[in-house]
Amino acid sequence: MQLEIQGLSKTYPNGVEALVDVTLTVPTGMFGLLGPNGAGKSTLMRTVATLQDADRGSVTFGDLDVLRQHQEVRQILGYLPQEFGVYPKVSAVAMLDHIATLKGITQRRERREVVGALLQRVNLYQHRKKALSGFSGGMKQRFGIAQALLGKPQLLIVDEPTAGLDPGERNRFYNLLAEIGEHVVVILSTHIVQDVKELCTQMAIIHEGRVLQQGMPQDAEDELAGKVWRKSIDKGELETYRERFQILSTKLVAGRPLIHVFHESDPQDGFHAVQPDLEDVFFSKIMQVA
Repeated sequence: MQLEIQGLSKTYPNGVEALVDVTLTVPTGMFGLLGPNGAGKSTLMRTVATLQDADRGSVTFGDLDVLRQHQEVRQILGYLPQEFGVYPKVSAVAMLDHIATLKGITQRRERREVVGALLQRVNLYQHRKKALSGFSGGMKQRFGIAQALLGKPQLLIVDEPTAGLDPGERNRFYNLLAEIGEHVVVILSTHIVQDVKELCTQMAIIHEGRVLQQGMPQDAEDELAGKVWRKSIDKGELETYRERFQILSTKLVAGRPLIHVFHESDPQDGFHAVQPDLEDVFFSKIMQVA
């Protein structure tokens, strides 16, 4: 089973082109959708999640026409938006029970078993009777993934899931998503390069509504081999180097900017070759559009 997106476009009434002829193939497993804020990621995710219409194009998941068979798609869909609302005074177990009912799990005993198993899976069972308003950011995200997993979805969409999580919570969330992605299509929409690098076997880079890159993260890095160079410079030299080179990234190390530049061959001037990483790929693609 895979998700096929062909020629998908969306322009909002204010004239903003959110999606421009987007074509993607998303197989079973973890698929990273990487792009800066405002790139069109959330628009694409909401469209695939049947929450808004496209102007043109097609989206299919197996035999389902996603843009037309909304009800059928929602039966096999799990969705964790960037921001999701809950009733703050309701306990986790009560809220999940309510959502399970809405998802068609009508038998009380079955609901109790399913909800309990999900709370165990996301490590919230011991907090099941606690009001959601008392949950930390990581606990809320784990609750969000639990509600998205109700009904055993075949397609799971998570939009910016690790924003605001501490390193420990983030790692636990990574492990859970990786486990889920062994059996279903999981789309991870994020602007955090490390999320895609650590989790996803396939990825796409999107910017200004257009797909700039699709494939395996390692292949994308290999394409830049021999074209990324590093140098530590004085702060006062930064603007001069910006004028002379295509700077991919700048990090302050021991008080000095460490710059990565894109150059087809050795730029000399004290630069050293560096093994490209996914962050270099990301910025090089964005730079080509700017």
